[in-house]
Amino acid sequence: MLNSYTESSRYALPKILRAFTLSLAISLLGFITGNFVPPALFLPLMILELIMLIAAFFVRRRKMLSYSFLYTFTFISGITLYPVVTSYLMTIGAKPVLMSLTATVIIFGGLSLYASTTKRDFSFLGGFLTAALLALIVIAIFNIFSPLSSTATLIYSFIGILVFSGYVIFDVNRIKQHGLSDEEVPLMALNLYLDFVNLFLYILRFIGVLSSRD
Repeated sequence: MLNSYTESSRYALPKILRAFTLSLAISLLGFITGNFVPPALFLPLMILELIMLIAAFFVRRRKMLSYSFLYTFTFISGITLYPVVTSYLMTIGAKPVLMSLTATVIIFGGLSLYASTTKRDFSFLGGFLTAALLALIVIAIFNIFSPLSSTATLIYSFIGILVFSGYVIFDVNRIKQHGLSDEEVPLMALNLYLDFVNLFLYILRFIGVLSSRD
């Protein structure tokens, strides 16, 4: 059984990485497209993105995710990232944004390499990460009605970085330890895409707070 998992993960990982890389490229295309999208459409697109995300994780046990769904989602995600990143570009400048992106690539790449080569099984992180993610969502909702102070935002962002760093390790390690079928590749690519984007956003928020204090 262990050998079958090893063989499965060996063949699945390159496919997942290709789908993940293409997802990032399509998201970048969506980000560029965001420059031409009327501001009034961003909120409906964000709602659509949320609905698609919920649908993806509710139907995953009954029907596998398709590549068309994955790439449609990442394209819309790229569009909705446009106003967020643009806001940071206008407030803190291009250098901190590029620094955040560089840090994301380095952290994501380093953790992925570690998780794919270590002999340790990080499956035990699943419950803790889910609880931490729910806590982040609750705080984010609270922040809408009662904005956090800069210090609280800094702490919140740092925790978010830790949580999604943990998700990178958990998801990549899960591929190695348990293997995946071809049908599961789009869903895992979506998981990695969400890990990357959320890690970037929390790093960007963290650096944004630090930059605003200078």
